[in-house]
Amino acid sequence: MTVPSGHVEKRIFAIRGHRVMIDADLAEMYEVPTKALNQAVKRNPERFPADFMFRLTAEEADFLKSQSVTSSWGGRRRSTPTAFTEQGVAMLSSVLKSARAIEVNVSIMRAFVAIRRAAATHSALSRRLDELERKHAGQDDKFRIVFEAIRGLMDIPKSPRRRIGF
Repeated sequence: MTVPSGHVEKRIFAIRGHRVMIDADLAEMYEVPTKALNQAVKRNPERFPADFMFRLTAEEADFLKSQSVTSSWGGRRRSTPTAFTEQGVAMLSSVLKSARAIEVNVSIMRAFVAIRRAAATHSALSRRLDELERKHAGQDDKFRIVFEAIRGLMDIPKSPRRRIGF
């Protein structure tokens, strides 16, 4: 049973300029306890250099937790979560060594690729729009209105935060 791509993409966060996944989310997908996942990583430190994983600061952990209403890493932890980059996630399948780990890793790698493609497409569209805007600058006010409308459609909407509690 593979993990749906949309389910994986919702668990990929941008932290410190990297796209990462949190240890508890990965453990849930691999169907292992978070403690077991982190122990496997600790037993293989040479496979996880600093650019493959890093520990979140308390502020980063609090921010992520506030963004995720149904956090899989709720409850009390003795330490802040570990964030795994795409390379770190790929390395996890080699230390967990289960059919489920391989299956989940394939789904996760596909999600990372989909996010990269979407980002590249957005960048290409933005560059092309910049070119057109420069080409038609000052010609007609209608062009300016059209370009503003297109930019508005391209911007990622910031959804209002729902209040929790009273």
